[in-house]
Amino acid sequence: MFSSALKSFTSNITANYVIASSPSSVAGAWKVFDGKKKSTGKAVSIFVFDRKSLEHQGSGLESRSSASSKRKIHDEVVERLKKEASSLARLRHPNILELAEPVEDTRNGGLMFATEPITATLAGLLAGEDDDQKIRSNHGRVSRYATEEADRNSKVTIDELEIQKGLLQVAKGLEFLHESASLVHGNLTPEAIYINQKSDWKISGLGFSGPPDVSTSPSNTPPIALSELLYHDHRLPRSVQLNLDYTSPDFVLDTNISSAADMFSLGLVILALYNSPHESPLHTGGSITTYKKLFSSSSTVPAASNNFLCAKPLPRQLLGDVLPRLITRKPAQRKNSREFQQCSFFDNILMSTIQFLDSLPAKNPNEKSQFMRGLPRVLGQFPKSVLEKKVLPALLEETKDRELLALVLGNVFNVVEILPSRQRTFSDTVLPQLREIFHSQPPKASSGDRDVSKEPALIVVLDRIGLIAEYCTGKSFKDDVLPIIHLGLESPTHSVVDKSLTCLSSILGILDFSTIKNDLFPIVANVFTKTSSLSIKIRGLEALVILCAGNPTISSTGPKAPNGAILDKYTVQEKVVPLLKGIKTKEPAVIMAALTVFKEVGKIADADFLAMNILPTLWIFSLGPLLNLEQFQAYMTLIKTMSLKIEQEQTKKLQDLASNSSNGFENGRSNDLMSMPTNDPFGSSSVGEVDFERLVLGKSDVSRPQAQRSHTGHGSSTWPDFTNSMSSALHSQQAPSSRAITPDHALQNLATPQPSSPPSSAGSTHFSPHAWNGMQSMQSLQPMQPMQPRSVQAPNTTSNSWMTPPASNPGSTSWVIPPPTSTSIAWGNPQATQNGFTSLNSLNCKPASAIRTNSFGILPPPSTTNHGGTKTGLDKYESLI
Repeated sequence: MFSSALKSFTSNITANYVIASSPSSVAGAWKVFDGKKKSTGKAVSIFVFDRKSLEHQGSGLESRSSASSKRKIHDEVVERLKKEASSLARLRHPNILELAEPVEDTRNGGLMFATEPITATLAGLLAGEDDDQKIRSNHGRVSRYATEEADRNSKVTIDELEIQKGLLQVAKGLEFLHESASLVHGNLTPEAIYINQKSDWKISGLGFSGPPDVSTSPSNTPPIALSELLYHDHRLPRSVQLNLDYTSPDFVLDTNISSAADMFSLGLVILALYNSPHESPLHTGGSITTYKKLFSSSSTVPAASNNFLCAKPLPRQLLGDVLPRLITRKPAQRKNSREFQQCSFFDNILMSTIQFLDSLPAKNPNEKSQFMRGLPRVLGQFPKSVLEKKVLPALLEETKDRELLALVLGNVFNVVEILPSRQRTFSDTVLPQLREIFHSQPPKASSGDRDVSKEPALIVVLDRIGLIAEYCTGKSFKDDVLPIIHLGLESPTHSVVDKSLTCLSSILGILDFSTIKNDLFPIVANVFTKTSSLSIKIRGLEALVILCAGNPTISSTGPKAPNGAILDKYTVQEKVVPLLKGIKTKEPAVIMAALTVFKEVGKIADADFLAMNILPTLWIFSLGPLLNLEQFQAYMTLIKTMSLKIEQEQTKKLQDLASNSSNGFENGRSNDLMSMPTNDPFGSSSVGEVDFERLVLGKSDVSRPQAQRSHTGHGSSTWPDFTNSMSSALHSQQAPSSRAITPDHALQNLATPQPSSPPSSAGSTHFSPHAWNGMQSMQSLQPMQPMQPRSVQAPNTTSNSWMTPPASNPGSTSWVIPPPTSTSIAWGNPQATQNGFTSLNSLNCKPASAIRTNSFGILPPPSTTNHGGTKTGLDKYESLI
């Protein structure tokens, strides 16, 4: 509802600021909204007063009040609220609420102004604690309003140190008002105290302020009209009237205006902080009569005798000399604001530390340095809320001092480690400050352009890089933290580079594979290559070990090498190994550090890469002149391990190949070769059935099976038919009564013929599968001795191509193979063979009609020219037969 009313307001603030739709808190008559300036993004709190809130209060009495008197009362309230905002514009002090935009009148008669960001008022904080107490004690339900207030104030906590710090800040603000501004606040209540984002307590609610009765300095603020302030009008909300529960008797009983009245009100605020519920011990109900009645009896007036009417025990320091000197009837006996700051209640190490931290900008460099060095000893004693909202922001403010930057950042990280919400605090508060400090300098700046004053601070950040990686997301680490590591790797200071290389093991788990390979590894490689420092060289080798071996906490995605390595196999083989080969120094420390890298490379690289690239380099390194026996043996152990790995992998590879080809073509060819030395080179099973008489008489009409004589070979055949039928054709042409011929082993010189192209026309040569298999068995045979060339009369044929269609001859096979000749087959002649096979052109295949064949369908063994008529072979025994 109220957000829609806020849209109806028109002012300079609504035009220049982005305003939240709902209020974050309520402060008296004001509703406080979170806002942000459009041009700068600066956060503010915007106070809005709606005049209609006064109309609602007076609607019940409208019949008894004239319109003019009601308007007059409303105008007085608006003027008082405008005075409150205008006073903030004139009063500038660290403990006075800071004004960002002056008060403006809105179109519907309301008011609006902007201040520094606040989180709550002290009244709202105390009310939230009361609601929490009700829930814990009664386990019952509370009102929706109380729950919303508790949620708004849940980020603000209050403890003893917070109270001490806040009261001290309020006292400093009162000192400024009383002594510098010559003003009396007049209405100091928990609603007039605001708590900002740094947990500082700020004074506001100056609508009832004015000069004291006895003032020596002139003031532009009109005097306080007590008669008007003390009158309680029921037609107006209590938030715009004087709160008698916190008012000094000086106003009500003595009509005296002095700064001592604010000190009495401060004492009642202290009692409200420790009371239960958190409220003033005076309950007047806004009635002056009730107020006077309470002070008429000592039992109803807060005093030491009745524990100041507080339901809870009060701290001993307050009971001693603080409260008795504040809550007293006589103004002259009260402490002033300066004396209040010196009381023992604030005398402890933590309060002294906070006070010194507040005044740190005014300290000299030596005092600042001593303070920063001693601060870690007391940080653990601070409440978490004070560390987060007070100490940490103050330390971040001091990062502007480059001389103290390393000490300041060390304390910043100490604070973050203590906080329970360390991840949120680091991401929202610390990381933007680190980005502002280190990103202003490019990583590859020359040595003359680098700000050397940041080098010690850079070491501090690199020391805590593991915690930073834990607190950041992957994207924020890559965008904001990785450039800081790059800055360290590019540093001319060896200690910074050493620290940067050391931290790699802590950051790999948050970076993805692409970032490590393309952004981080090239810089590490560049540092390793260019450095002249042996310590940096060794540290670079240790970094390569991490990149190759990986880390148990790695969670990066992407392709990775085996065993959890970060870099992939290609990068290790093509980028890391060349870095190792490029090492020039022979120092044993470097050589042994390289050995560790070689061990990890051996787990990733292929066996052939190890054999051809790694082992030669290992031998070179192992023969270094400065290595001792133990170091040499370490290299020999790795060499033997890698050699064994290569042997095992190569053996396994060959075994797998042999197993896969056991039933293939190669194995079949080997079996054919082993079967050749038998008496039946063609594998015929019918040799024993051949008629011996016809065989020895040399008759060519050796009977053959009828099926083979009737085979004409007509019809076309494709190349697969030829290859599958060669061997069976030779077997099928043998008859039981055929003449046996002593085998001529020169036939073993014949290789399997290969056709130049598959026959396609009708009547072309056809081969059975057995014929082709038989010829396959001959192609692997080699002569027992090199053949000597000899001249043979060329056959009488018109073509030497076996593709020539033969004449039709039912009594013979469809093709025959001529005997090998010395002129056509020469061992070692490259023209005679192709791919290990003798070409059929060199065999001079002839049609069956042109060449005389025996009963096997093959040519007789080659014979030499017999000039003397001498018979050879069985022919020379013809006369005996």
